[in-house]
Amino acid sequence: MRLAAIAACLFGLILSGCSGATLLNAVTSESGLDVERGIAYGPEKRQRYDLYRPAAKEAEALIIFYYGGSWKSGNRGMYEFVGATLAKEGFAVAIPDYRLHPNVQFPVFVEDAALAFSAISRDAGGGLPVFVMGHSAGAHIGGLLTFDKRYLNRQGLDPCGAIAGFIGLAGPYNFDITDEWKPIFPPETRGRSQVVDFAGGRHPRSLLVHGLDDDTVHALDTRQMSKALRRSGNRVETELLKGVNHVDIVAAFSWPLRSSAPTLSLVTNFIRKNSKITPGCGR
Repeated sequence: MRLAAIAACLFGLILSGCSGATLLNAVTSESGLDVERGIAYGPEKRQRYDLYRPAAKEAEALIIFYYGGSWKSGNRGMYEFVGATLAKEGFAVAIPDYRLHPNVQFPVFVEDAALAFSAISRDAGGGLPVFVMGHSAGAHIGGLLTFDKRYLNRQGLDPCGAIAGFIGLAGPYNFDITDEWKPIFPPETRGRSQVVDFAGGRHPRSLLVHGLDDDTVHALDTRQMSKALRRSGNRVETELLKGVNHVDIVAAFSWPLRSSAPTLSLVTNFIRKNSKITPGCGR
């Protein structure tokens, strides 16, 4: 069985909840890490995050990872393998939950993400450069957090100084609001739901990664976002990966599926390079 098929099988088990312990997490060791779970960033039940840190040395940077799930599913425990893997690379990693449809509609989940960013960077950042990373719907949420300044401005923060870089994995930055998505994105707020509309102006540096075999979110979204950011004079690195699908790109953080996509090396190289640069926009 090819690695992509294995990844899809394993990730399918993750999405089904598989006894609360997924296969990708089961083969991920937390040895050498400090892990804190269920830290509150707000009063709501889903306003909690897990924090992974290297135990024996200071972290090089803080990554806040927003997971996907079509804005209506997912939880932080599903992504232990992401947090543990990146912590072993020398980073602090926070994975927050956020409220989901049908309990909320856009933009509440982005507002939760902004509240999480503010609390995590304040309480767990320790002066470290902070990177926003997201997969799928999480890349959409993290993208709005980075490029639409209103969300962090309401938390008293400016993305240009607060975010050292944005990492988008298979992000839907310019998607059609079909009947499936209309209940999540109501008419009154739909006009500010597309990340690409906020690419104008100056923004933090970005890494946009997408698999060319992705049938869930097409790579055209990343191409359009990259082009729009470059047109505005922003620094953006774009990686379009042959033979990589929507699942591969995040499942590759788990060591058994590491060769299914170069996601880990792309992410760590981007963070190490940009963590040495003072956060700013358009530089």
